[in-house]
Amino acid sequence: MESGAVYDSVQQYYGKVLGGSKDLKTNACTTSGALAPQITKALMAVPQAVKDKYYGCGTPLPDGIQGLDLLDLGSGSGRDCYVAAALVGTDGSVTGVDMTEEQLDVAMKHVPEYMEKLGYKETNLRFKKGHIEYLKDAGIEDESMDMVISNCVINLSPNKDLVLQGVYDALREGGELYFSDVYCDRRLPDYVRKHDIMLGECLGGALYVEDFKRICHDVGFLDPRQSAISTIEVTDPDLKDLCGNAKFYSITYRCFKLSSLETLCEDYGQVAFYNGTIPNNPHSYMLDEGHVFETGKPMLVCGNTASMVQESWMKDHFKVMGDRDVHFGLFDCGPKSVPVNVTDSETASAGGGCC
Repeated sequence: MESGAVYDSVQQYYGKVLGGSKDLKTNACTTSGALAPQITKALMAVPQAVKDKYYGCGTPLPDGIQGLDLLDLGSGSGRDCYVAAALVGTDGSVTGVDMTEEQLDVAMKHVPEYMEKLGYKETNLRFKKGHIEYLKDAGIEDESMDMVISNCVINLSPNKDLVLQGVYDALREGGELYFSDVYCDRRLPDYVRKHDIMLGECLGGALYVEDFKRICHDVGFLDPRQSAISTIEVTDPDLKDLCGNAKFYSITYRCFKLSSLETLCEDYGQVAFYNGTIPNNPHSYMLDEGHVFETGKPMLVCGNTASMVQESWMKDHFKVMGDRDVHFGLFDCGPKSVPVNVTDSETASAGGGCC
């Protein structure tokens, strides 16, 4: 399917076919699992019309983002942007990019009343029309963002490599792509990938996990980290038959733009300490599924992990001892792939549905 046809199909599905989340045929575009208290609190102030048109698979908003400049890819009705605007505060900013006119109309309509609810004298929230593959055309400058989020949207793109390259370019050094999306345990055949409903439900465009990692390496995200995963249920009988044995997952990844990262985790004998200062994480902090830092407890880390906590937006919350002068070989950083033993009825971690 050509790029233009994919865009038309997605805009038709999200702009006209779906009246709300109740019209979905799978749980791919719905959020499962409990939301963090601060996000639940922020959601209470979000206009109901914005929440009614939300089709997301997780809530890709980490703690500690106060003061950051944040970009949301495929922001839709703007739910995640509204929440993020409250979390980044008046010293930060939030920009949403989407190509669907109907969704943007909803998102932009309610900004003034929301800013008034937050008590902000000046708005820190804006929305731009554009394709996520061409962020510069949408007015997003290179090295202008500290964080990029996306909630089950990149799978809808016919050119995922362009999306990831654009994100990498838009991030400042030390910035992060923190996003939830749909993935598959295999490469899907064309008749599945081109199916209109499968595309709209975020399954047709699901990347094979290992292909996603290859694209990451090509654009510069050398060590994507998995922070959450859950199984997606395909309940519609016709779609289930169409998918065959393919298994789908909602996965949240963290990808850092750091020039010091390597493609493999290497051991330099470095030790990291978490200060306990990231909001809502006084006792511990989970960087990814393989790294949970207890406050004040020394943790032996690989060179990449040391860079992530020492050179990114998290640098004020960690202390790292040691450098890369002496190399001790490979470092085992734990699980990095979709586990083959995750079944259709179990989840490996609280992460949300996904689309």
